[in-house]
Amino acid sequence: MPNIGITELIIILVILLLLFGSSRLPSLARGMGKSINEFKKGISEGGSEADREREATDARREQLRDGDRIRDDERATSDNFTVNKPR
Repeated sequence: MPNIGITELIIILVILLLLFGSSRLPSLARGMGKSINEFKKGISEGGSEADREREATDARREQLRDGDRIRDDERATSDNFTVNKPR
């Protein structure tokens, strides 16, 4: 991101003042501040949501691994027993 010096900032403010006038400038700045706050809030909530989703995915993987272990144990157990068929 480019660095904005004091000279560039003054030029931008003068252009804004000429475009919008002194009466609308405070309301524009207020709206810009609210927009930035909402953007930051949305980003932090998105990060929290991603963390919750990641935890749910990890829990689901663990459940699948447990299911695989149980199935493997059942197969090993059933292989140890033989069923005598009637003759």
